[in-house]
Amino acid sequence: MLALMKDGSKVLTLPKFTPDTYIMSLEKYSPTILMLVPPMIIFLSTHPGVKSDYLSSLRIVTSGAAPLGALDEEKLRQKVGNHLNVIQGYGLSETSPGVTLIPLELQGKSPGSMGTPLPNTLIKVVDENGKHLGYNQTGELWVKGPQVMKGYLNKPEETEKTFQDEWFKTGDLVRCDEDRMVFIADRMKELIKVKGFQVPPAELEEIIRHFPGVADAAVIGIPHERHGEVPRAYVLPKPNSTIDVDKLQIYVASQVAKHKRLAGGISIIDNLPRNASGKLLRKNLKELYKNKGL
Repeated sequence: MLALMKDGSKVLTLPKFTPDTYIMSLEKYSPTILMLVPPMIIFLSTHPGVKSDYLSSLRIVTSGAAPLGALDEEKLRQKVGNHLNVIQGYGLSETSPGVTLIPLELQGKSPGSMGTPLPNTLIKVVDENGKHLGYNQTGELWVKGPQVMKGYLNKPEETEKTFQDEWFKTGDLVRCDEDRMVFIADRMKELIKVKGFQVPPAELEEIIRHFPGVADAAVIGIPHERHGEVPRAYVLPKPNSTIDVDKLQIYVASQVAKHKRLAGGISIIDNLPRNASGKLLRKNLKELYKNKGL
């Protein structure tokens, strides 16, 4: 916000997100830049009240706080037009907060990417033993740079577990392609372990969101006697839409490997828990399943 104001841009902030107020603001002010989180991007792409005309002046959308999949990115571009630049970045509070960002000259080359490392920033992708992995292999992201914190205040044990040879262990699973573009898979602690296979919830959520009538989705792992865990989906329908659960099961099964199918079932829900920055609170859904079986 301050960078835009420094350049003389008119900046509009809203104290609270409500669909009607946001749509009215788009229509009235014809923004050229929007700074968003993925749930709001999905809102722009899918809400019937958001007309393409309201976004005709839009040139840049920045997305952060959570991964935005390639399908969701392209869906927004289809609504706005190919002139739209969708700029994603990645970071954490512990990295002040930036690690990667998509340069404008590489925008659109790798939809769904978080971009390349910021200046003076080193990254590497490692396996569970800390061994460096090659291109297009998924592992944990480690970071080194001047923006990385020295440690957690008054928590020496947690600090020691978080660093190895001055590398900060993010706890996020990523892959890096030959162009050194970083793609986020999911949080390590939120992976679903099915018969020894690792299933990223975000991958399934993106697929489910592209089923007709689906506004949003969340996936968690639930206990299973033989497989350890299996994926279970919580689906938020669009207004005045009905989701055929059996057809959704078939649709997902046609898109993924057998161990990624929604063997834990599908629950239709009227609200998905998120924090203020738009991150899904999957732990809340796990508690809902544990306590109420929903």
